[in-house]
Amino acid sequence: MIAIGRLQPQDRPAWQELFEGYNTFYERVLPAETYDEKWQAFQEDKSIHALCARDDTGRVVGIVHFLQHPSTTTADVCYLQDLFTAPEARGRGVGSALIGAVATWAEQQGCCRVYWHTNERNKTAQRLYDQLARRMPFITYRQDL
Repeated sequence: MIAIGRLQPQDRPAWQELFEGYNTFYERVLPAETYDEKWQAFQEDKSIHALCARDDTGRVVGIVHFLQHPSTTTADVCYLQDLFTAPEARGRGVGSALIGAVATWAEQQGCCRVYWHTNERNKTAQRLYDQLARRMPFITYRQDL
């Protein structure tokens, strides 16, 4: 049984462990202050949002971060930026439940779609995503400033 809900103040260590795992997968190291800033923003729940998945013992086993933004061609859209499941909880519906919860939230906000990206080498995630959404033919470019 997986339960989805908001992150509570006592979830900070579990959230950070999962978010560090996510960043390690993508070969990033974030400074400690970034974790502090983002945790505070998720607690405020205004411009960026977070949900967590808990297993039947109440342990946080997955996280998702997302935001709503305007579109020039449609109603607002929701960008699912980060999704990570604890390795020992994979294959138990955690990712699907988190994506479903974001979709529900986005629909309640009047968004017309949820979208996300993943690395081309993340084949495990792609197997799940291919079941839940339509793969788009866009290529992402990035210019660091």
